[in-house]
Amino acid sequence: MECTGQKEQGNLTTFVEFILLGFADVPDLQGFLLGVFLVIYLIILIGNSLIIIITKVDPSLQTPMYFFLGNFSSLEICYVSVTVPRLLADLGRQNRCISFLACATQMYFFLVLGATECFILTAMAYDRYVAICNPLLYPLVMNTRLCIQLAAGCWISGIPVHMGFTCLIFSLPFCGPNQLDHFFCDILPVLKLACGNTFMIEMLIYVVAVLIVTIPFLLILGSYVQIISTILKLPSATGQAKAFSTCSSHLMVVALFFGSGIITYMRPKSSHSVGMDKFLSLFYTIVTPMFNPMIYCLRNKDVMVALRKFLSKWIVL
Repeated sequence: MECTGQKEQGNLTTFVEFILLGFADVPDLQGFLLGVFLVIYLIILIGNSLIIIITKVDPSLQTPMYFFLGNFSSLEICYVSVTVPRLLADLGRQNRCISFLACATQMYFFLVLGATECFILTAMAYDRYVAICNPLLYPLVMNTRLCIQLAAGCWISGIPVHMGFTCLIFSLPFCGPNQLDHFFCDILPVLKLACGNTFMIEMLIYVVAVLIVTIPFLLILGSYVQIISTILKLPSATGQAKAFSTCSSHLMVVALFFGSGIITYMRPKSSHSVGMDKFLSLFYTIVTPMFNPMIYCLRNKDVMVALRKFLSKWIVL
């Protein structure tokens, strides 16, 4: 499992490859973990693919809420595909070397798609805010043009920021041990292997986390304060239950994703530990995306009805 890629720079030996240790500390569980993560990956692919299909083909789901849900499901497939295939490959082989270029590429797409997820969840919260707090204006405000613009903005906004951020991290010299004690190239584990003073980059991580994670989370929180306030003013319990049902699945996904993300990237450096970092990373990179299709299907009657209709059609065929 040794990587020999290194180059001489004066008196320094800098590495040009990393070894992704992943779960090498539990060698007896490699086959078991491979099977578990493979099953989870297939669940994510199948579940999100079904949501994408039914939001495209079912006439009753041709609304802004389901337009964003289709985008979210497409994003989830891309998001997990940045890390999980590499993890599965590493669990099934001895050579776990990853070049700087491959590591930087993985980090870049992970960060960009993570930022996109924050923005799309915020756009979905805005959609629910307009639908519940300003229902008469909803068709006018959430028109097709605005939905496409919001979705496009969510997908591309993180690209320039994280391109510069990734280049900055990988412009650092790496002259220490080249063993990356993680299962993918995340920021903090990579930064631990860098030589020299990384204080400014660590501060930049907090700034970017505030802009991309905390601010969207606060916007979503503000939206739901207004939404809940409006729902509680509705005269009938049936109306309140129906309004809550359109928001509950999104709120659960927001809590899972932002909760684990904020704990991972915003907590003090002194509280970090390898085991906890891996656990939290598994949670928001694999576990949460697995639950998302289930949450949206089980908590949303329209999606369940459309899914049954779609599956019954194919079963009959």
